[in-house]
Amino acid sequence: MSRKVAIANQKGGVAKTTSAQAIGAALADLGDSVLLVDLDPQACLTFCAGLDPDSCEPSIHDVILGRVQAPEAIVALKSSTADLDILPANIDLAGAEVVLSGKTGREFALARGLEPVEDEYDWIIIDCPPSLGILTICGLTAAHEVVIPIQCETLSYRGVGQLLETVDEVRRFTNPELEVRGVIATMFDSRTNLGREVLEEVSRIYGLELIGPPVRKSVRFAEAPAAGKTIFEYAPTIPGALSYVEIATALRKGVAA
Repeated sequence: MSRKVAIANQKGGVAKTTSAQAIGAALADLGDSVLLVDLDPQACLTFCAGLDPDSCEPSIHDVILGRVQAPEAIVALKSSTADLDILPANIDLAGAEVVLSGKTGREFALARGLEPVEDEYDWIIIDCPPSLGILTICGLTAAHEVVIPIQCETLSYRGVGQLLETVDEVRRFTNPELEVRGVIATMFDSRTNLGREVLEEVSRIYGLELIGPPVRKSVRFAEAPAAGKTIFEYAPTIPGALSYVEIATALRKGVAA
């Protein structure tokens, strides 16, 4: 069965989508089969994968509403990466919360939708939207663990407490096995002490583990999506890319343990 990881943080601009794609691609390069799930109506992960969200039909929206089976919506990515697929999103997903709000068991919509492909992949990486709405609840309910990207800047960790409260609620009501795997430190600037201070505060206040080394800032992360490539195809030797390889390796070790 797949190991399902939700990448979540209700704060935008923390490299959540970049982390979801990079971790998925790194795991695939390490020899695992990976499905990326774009659960954000902004469809940034879909775009980063080199797809046009407006042309993605059917999409994750149709899957979680039970209109199609997941295999009908999955797209195999044209990449040098061995085994990396995506369940794409488009703007239609924005209306899913309204539709789901009136349905019984709405929190399990994604979990049910992924059931047909659970045995087809080693990993399912879920890119949650920057909110604590029903789509994020669906992502957390479907996942085995949650990883929290945190930008290494002042006040970047504000709101993490709310996310952890949401995780606790999900544990109580829909997914008692959900684990908080830890945080990823993104946009790290080694020239200052600020990033280290932020990580120390996160550890002190929330007791969260840092997964792998901090990911250094680089314009290459912004350039890669425009080229429709993963960071490992576009700039594989930059320090940030190497950090994501170590993060993926740490996640694999965690499962093996």
